[in-house]
Amino acid sequence: MTERRWKVEVDSSCIGSGMCLATAPDRFRLVDGWSQPVEKVVPEGDPMVVAAAELCPVSAIGVRDAETGAEQRIIG
Repeated sequence: MTERRWKVEVDSSCIGSGMCLATAPDRFRLVDGWSQPVEKVVPEGDPMVVAAAELCPVSAIGVRDAETGAEQRIIG
């Protein structure tokens, strides 16, 4: 059985607060003042991605099923 994976996205509402970087430094970086995922695809339910998404002040972090592209609801 193949492990399900998420595609991590940061949308244009990002304000560059750095909360994601402080919460999940192995998963996010700031580039020119804006957040970007270090790896675009992570294991489904990655706890660091979930925490960063929950703490993002503008809810700019989202995930999609890496195979289907379906938007995934993050539940921490």
